[in-house]
Amino acid sequence: MLTGKQKRYLRALAQNENPLFQVGKDGLSDNFIQLMEDAFRTHELIKIKLLKTVSEDSKELAFDIARLTNSELVQIIGRTLVFYRKAKEPKILLP
Repeated sequence: MLTGKQKRYLRALAQNENPLFQVGKDGLSDNFIQLMEDAFRTHELIKIKLLKTVSEDSKELAFDIARLTNSELVQIIGRTLVFYRKAKEPKILLP
């Protein structure tokens, strides 16, 4: 579980990042979750953009992604979601 200070730090890092993935009308598929798992092998911080065609609520979708990928939801801003999962050899040193 991340502390408030850690989340603020991660939000600051994510600000300069571009989204790695987009979620569209298909929502969460097994393939998308597998892509996220693969991405977490090389990235600790992942930003996702929700397209306007997504019918699900962004909060519900964010919590589902966090649960299915065993990651922490860092932030929801509009249609952008940020997730963090600590790597075996962390590159991001949390405060």
